[in-house]
Amino acid sequence: MATLGIDGLVSSLDTTSIINQLMTLEARPQTLLKSTLNSTNSFLSALRSLNASVAAIATSAKELAKPTSLAAFSAASTVDTVTATTDGTASAGSISFRVDQTAKAQTIVTAAMGAWPDDPPVLTLVAADGVKTEITATSTSLQAVAEAISAGSAGVTATRVSAGKDGNGNDLFRLQLTAAKTGGSGAFTAYRGTAADVAAGTATDLLAAAGSASVSAAADATITLWPGSAAEQQVVSATNTFDDLLTGVDVLVTKAGADPVTVSVSRNATAAANTAASLMGKLVSTFATIAAQSKVSSTTASSGAATVSGGVFTGDSAIRQLKDGLMAAVVEPVDDRSLSSIGITVTREGGIAFDAEIFKNALEADPSGTQAMFATMAGRVENAASSASDSVDGYLSQRVTGQEDTAKRLGENISAWDLRLEKRRAVLQRQYTAMETALSGLNSQSTWLASQLASLNVSTGT
Repeated sequence: MATLGIDGLVSSLDTTSIINQLMTLEARPQTLLKSTLNSTNSFLSALRSLNASVAAIATSAKELAKPTSLAAFSAASTVDTVTATTDGTASAGSISFRVDQTAKAQTIVTAAMGAWPDDPPVLTLVAADGVKTEITATSTSLQAVAEAISAGSAGVTATRVSAGKDGNGNDLFRLQLTAAKTGGSGAFTAYRGTAADVAAGTATDLLAAAGSASVSAAADATITLWPGSAAEQQVVSATNTFDDLLTGVDVLVTKAGADPVTVSVSRNATAAANTAASLMGKLVSTFATIAAQSKVSSTTASSGAATVSGGVFTGDSAIRQLKDGLMAAVVEPVDDRSLSSIGITVTREGGIAFDAEIFKNALEADPSGTQAMFATMAGRVENAASSASDSVDGYLSQRVTGQEDTAKRLGENISAWDLRLEKRRAVLQRQYTAMETALSGLNSQSTWLASQLASLNVSTGT
């Protein structure tokens, strides 16, 4: 705030300094409020961050409390040309099959020509299901025709390909037409003429012209399950991926072959341990944060006096309730079995530790038992974390709201003090200005009296 300098010309007092010192005394209550607001904001920031972390724990724990949360499986193939991927519904098993054919997209090329023979160029593409798509190009240029085909809705792309020169030295081109999707459903027939011409049988098939050719025919991918057995069965796919060949297992084939292929699905304990570690890592981090923010430290001043100070969470009942609730949820036995058997332990510092290798070994030795123990623990953690961080009635969330209200009130009080102090400074400035004015008047009066006395002395000759 700018201040008006009124240092006394008459009194010779440093009135600006005097007023500033008086205002420092007047502002002590506001200074205390500002200090309290800083402390409140520090606590509020830490509390918000902790609440967000606990909410993330609740979300993660809710998923991992499901009975199949650790059902991680991976697939392996006996050949490199067949790959398999799994999802959460997969289970252990295997299957043998032969790759008879991979999926192909239909491709044809037209006869060589300098320009499209019809003006305007009109083509009709007939899909495998009989749907006719009529296409009209903007000019007889083969590039324009190719662009019109590619921009159409028939699911066919076209490319202009150089085809040398004719007898007169003019450039020749072909159009290569390729179905956008593989499999028999992507097959098409291309005609010169309108859809009505096609329906009437008067349109010309592009492959009827000399020099045109079918480069590749549309084909579905086919595999034969259990080849050579009485259960032999052929499976067809429009693409090279066979979705859900086994439950939760997609198989991609890239090359046909006469030899059988085996795809095996087995439990992936490493992936399951990593899934469990994601939750445990959040818990370890949260306990570490609480410990760091609750730490009490002691320092020695230059005078030799010891000063003890605590972190922003030190002594807070909500933080203590959260720590106790989460700790109980994590370490209490499940069916009289200690969770240390699956790698979850309490540290000497009062936090928790997770040994992924012990967990992995336990999962391999007893998949269902380990899954059940971990899911039970995760369910307890979800309850403890939700009761703290729920946006409506979580006690930690309510603590955040309470601190936000406190910070708001402190800010309002500080602002009110700004107005109060501004008025007080103005009063002091007026008082000291009045004092200087009064002193100036007294000085003037004193000077006048002195001059009067001097003149009396002169007139009496004394």
